[in-house]
Amino acid sequence: MGLPEKKPFISPEEYLLAERNAFEKSEYFNGEIFAMAGATKEHNRIVSSVIGEFTSHLKGKRCNTYPGDMRILVSENGLYTYPDLIVVCGKEEYLDNEFDTLLNPSIIVEVLSQSTKDYDMGSKFMLYRSLPSLKEYITISSLEFHVEKHIKNPDNSWTLFETHGIENSVYVDSIDLNLKMTDIYYNLEWNKNLKRISPVIF
Repeated sequence: MGLPEKKPFISPEEYLLAERNAFEKSEYFNGEIFAMAGATKEHNRIVSSVIGEFTSHLKGKRCNTYPGDMRILVSENGLYTYPDLIVVCGKEEYLDNEFDTLLNPSIIVEVLSQSTKDYDMGSKFMLYRSLPSLKEYITISSLEFHVEKHIKNPDNSWTLFETHGIENSVYVDSIDLNLKMTDIYYNLEWNKNLKRISPVIF
């Protein structure tokens, strides 16, 4: 039996050149390109609702909100990826004059699906933690009413806060936003006696 064929190494420059001309988004890490999975209706509705809440709250402030089309680079480990939601406060820093690869997000929000939850809550968060600018990392389940918020402490350790149940809310410390679970899961069927989500059918 022959050895498995080794994948060719792709440089960051080759990835960016291809990505900027591609129709679909891909992540890049350690010389490999990874196609991003499509999103469910529930995922998209949650992202849309949360972007609306953040954008409205930050109007007139020195912070901007970006949806999932904004690429970020974690310079320390070379991850290129597209979070579901980014907040950046203060002066924005970019990789180059294309202004499509952000270097200094303040808050990253990921909406979890069945296929991505382990990655987003595990190794991807470990890579995100290398961002000096990152203050909060928030994951939102699209399968149940559950939000996890990680806050960076002054010593660069992280503290986890969990929120369960549709009747509660999540406080986003770095931008002073009280985010209601009913707003996060707006346009999805919910019942405070049930944990799981059922999509609204129109």
